Amino acid sequence: QVQLVESGGGLVQAGGSLRLSCAASGRTVVRYNMGWFRQAPGKEREFVAAISAGYIITDYADSAKVRFIISRDNAKNTVYLQMNSLKPEDTATYSCSASTKWGRNWNQWNYWGQGTQVTVSS
Repeated sequence: QVQLVESGGGLVQAGGSLRLSCAASGRTVVRYNMGWFRQAPGKEREFVAAISAGYIITDYADSAKVRFIISRDNAKNTVYLQMNSLKPEDTATYSCSASTKWGRNWNQWNYWGQGTQVTVSS
C-alpha cells in the first residue's frame, strides 16, 4: 500500500504560482509512476502531468504544457507540481496518484491522495 498526502494548494491571483507537494508513505514510490490529476466542480477528473518511475519520461496535458513542471525526489518520497502563470480555469482539486501503469486515464492509477484545493482568482 502507498499513502499519499498532498499539500501546497491555496488561493492565488491569476498569473501567480503555486507548488504542490505529494508526500508518500508506506511503500517507497521509487518503482511507481507518479501523476497529478485535477477535478473542477461539475467536471470529470482530468490528467494534468505524470513522471515515470525512472525519471526518464514526463507527460503533460496540453493545458499544463509550458506552465507546469512535474518533478520527483525519491530520496524524500515526494512528488512536486510547480504551477506557473495560473489561470482561473486551473481552479480545481488537485490529486496525486501512483501507479505501476502509464497513461492519462485515471482508471489506470492505483493509489490516490485526498487532494488539495487550488483556487485562482481573476
